[in-house]
Amino acid sequence: MRGICFQLLKKGNQVMAKHFMEFAFNDSVRKVQEQYGTRAPYQKMESKTEFRNKLTWQEKGYIKNRDSFYMSSVSEDGWPYMQFRGGPKGFLKVIDENTIGFADFRGNGQYISTGNFNATKKTVLFLMDYIQQQRLKIWAEAEVLHAADHPELLEKFEMPDYEATVERIFIFKVHAFDWNCPQHITPRYTKEEIQKGLANLDQELIETN
Repeated sequence: MRGICFQLLKKGNQVMAKHFMEFAFNDSVRKVQEQYGTRAPYQKMESKTEFRNKLTWQEKGYIKNRDSFYMSSVSEDGWPYMQFRGGPKGFLKVIDENTIGFADFRGNGQYISTGNFNATKKTVLFLMDYIQQQRLKIWAEAEVLHAADHPELLEKFEMPDYEATVERIFIFKVHAFDWNCPQHITPRYTKEEIQKGLANLDQELIETN
């Protein structure tokens, strides 16, 4: 039996942008799709789905509300690397309809992602909303800037209430994105969200007694 996401696809629920498929569906991927019988609906989508690679109000709002995301990079030897990046809500900022970025603070000094981006700029970012069971994938090229050399940009990315030293600024030029289906995303809540929910519940109990 096919998964829920594939069933939605066959019913015409086209949630992917054509430009995303041009990045993700290479010859090797298409051969596997043929092997497992999923090529036909995707091929139909490739010919009919609207070309879309600029961030809309929906993507911009979603990005601005994240307090974490996952960032991939590839070493000069071809080894992939995945890193979790987190910060105050809104630390990942939207610059324009094709550009996002964040301030990179002084950390453990390994600089794996920074070094990888100096060699290979391609990346995919995974942005999760566990409560709403949503995920946004972004294909981009990364540029790492030394913060001290770009004071005009530093002003846009600094967070006055966050006590840490900004060493670098990561800039991502967005080439494609895709909203994934919610299947298998387990809702998870932060400590603050649970406390807020309990406070609201306490207030409701007080009002009903």
